[in-house]
Amino acid sequence: MSMNDTIKTAEEHLLHTYNRYPIVFDHGNGVRLYDDNGKEYLDFCAGIAVYAIGYGNKRYEAALKSQIEKICHTSNYYYSKPLAEAAKALTEAAKLPKVFFTNSGAEAVEGAIKAARKYAYLKDKKTDHEIIAMQHSFHGRTFGALSVTGNDHYREPFEPMIGNVKFADFNDLDSVRALVNDRTCAIIMETVQGEGGIFPADKEFITGVRKLCDDNDILLILDEIQCGMGRCGSMYAFMQYGVQPDILTTAKAVGCGIPVGAFLLNEKTASSSLVPGDHGTTYGGNPLACAAVAEVFRIFEEDGIIDNVNKVAPYLKKRLEETVASHDCLIAERGLGLMRGIVFDTDKKKPADVVSAALSKGLVLITAGPDVIRFLPPLIISEADVDEMIDKLNASLAE
Repeated sequence: MSMNDTIKTAEEHLLHTYNRYPIVFDHGNGVRLYDDNGKEYLDFCAGIAVYAIGYGNKRYEAALKSQIEKICHTSNYYYSKPLAEAAKALTEAAKLPKVFFTNSGAEAVEGAIKAARKYAYLKDKKTDHEIIAMQHSFHGRTFGALSVTGNDHYREPFEPMIGNVKFADFNDLDSVRALVNDRTCAIIMETVQGEGGIFPADKEFITGVRKLCDDNDILLILDEIQCGMGRCGSMYAFMQYGVQPDILTTAKAVGCGIPVGAFLLNEKTASSSLVPGDHGTTYGGNPLACAAVAEVFRIFEEDGIIDNVNKVAPYLKKRLEETVASHDCLIAERGLGLMRGIVFDTDKKKPADVVSAALSKGLVLITAGPDVIRFLPPLIISEADVDEMIDKLNASLAE
């Protein structure tokens, strides 16, 4: 089937919920993707922060093949060796003692919300508890996750949402404090906002929110689905702030291509929230997904993935700052680690147009909101890859 035939067949049968680029990717190697016609692309998107270890990692592929030859699924009525290994690796990496595996990031957020509400319910047997979320946040498309996503455009067509959710301004502690009351059960936020425009939390803000939670027995939920798993220079971004969440959500790079997510809880929350019958999943934590998770953590440790992030990230930041300084359509560069963005003056140039131009030049990028291009490369990139990306980006900006 030719590339055009593949696209035509897909368009005939898929529900049109994505405006896809007319490209059929066939395979990848390292930090590069190849389409059906053999054209090479430098990938600075990584499947939206998923493929942290790069494409074609032989140990990762061997681990999955080995598990497929054994068993891919039983159910959560039974144990499996990969489940135990993955749970141990993830809880130790996140420094939180208990984990529940899901199929996706949105499902992880759903579980986190349920755990927070159950924790509050067990304290006072009331069902009117409130959650504080952040404006311009993104937590997923399912109803619970959408209910705490701070973008009216995403929520309005599907209202009513789950209710009792209020929105504060990210990095504005006073706006959070103003919403706290005796019904507040949780505060949820991304440690680094992704879809909202690549905004890292200020240290004063996140430590202030942590103190608010401690003072009022409110649970702090940190969403690190995009910014976690080494992308920001530590296994999870919150580790750079000297705080710890009560509940953490993770996904994307935790499976590096196999659909898997998780939410983790500290001992206080785990011992006073969800019990058998409260929450479940058919596929979550199955042997195939957990074999991927366990191998990802082994590769992270053995290959020094986070060390490479901290080596290359300052260079990427520097080259992006130079690019911003040399183009009058660009306003700023921001981010943390290998999660970065450049901000556009959209009266002069549109990020989406630059992304399309870059794709034609063999560079895969992605936008974040209406005025930002974000850079989420595989965490194995080199400074030479950064230089190649900058050359293609400059050419795309000039087009």
